[in-house]
Amino acid sequence: MNWRKPARKRKLSVMSRSEIQDSDRRDVAEFIEAHWHSQVVMSRGHKFYPHKESGFLERLDGKIVGLLTFHVEDGAMEVLTLNSTLEGKRIGTSLMLHAIEYARRHSSHGIWLTTTNANLRAMGFYQRLGFRIVQVNPGAVNEARKSKPEIPTVGEGGIAIQDEIVMELRIEPYLDENDSGS
Repeated sequence: MNWRKPARKRKLSVMSRSEIQDSDRRDVAEFIEAHWHSQVVMSRGHKFYPHKESGFLERLDGKIVGLLTFHVEDGAMEVLTLNSTLEGKRIGTSLMLHAIEYARRHSSHGIWLTTTNANLRAMGFYQRLGFRIVQVNPGAVNEARKSKPEIPTVGEGGIAIQDEIVMELRIEPYLDENDSGS
């Protein structure tokens, strides 16, 4: 007789995306703390608490593996944070495309964000999505460090983190269904 050990059933991983709900706030705060060394992020001299803002979560088997947070003001969406813990799975791209679609559906005229002069990989990523560099704020990160000393002083490739780079994506509204295009 040939006795074989039964094959183990492989657990299927479940990936899910949702808007941040109040019940997610604690998990989001912990995720932000782990990835940003604080629950605070700085942008153009302002403090934001991303876990209190709007955004989208990507979960794998219930655990956050991707997060995008944003703030809407005056008809524009400011992306505050974008993180993915799984490299090469296109989670960041998917979250950004979802945010662009969200902004378009909610009549935002644009999306903008700030990053640092040393975040070369992020700048390339955003430019591939159509973002343009619209402003450079020399010394802004040095100034932000006064409010948030956890901001690193050195980034990719040993580049000193000093300046804020503002990037923007203009959002074109969908044509109205009744618009004949003329």
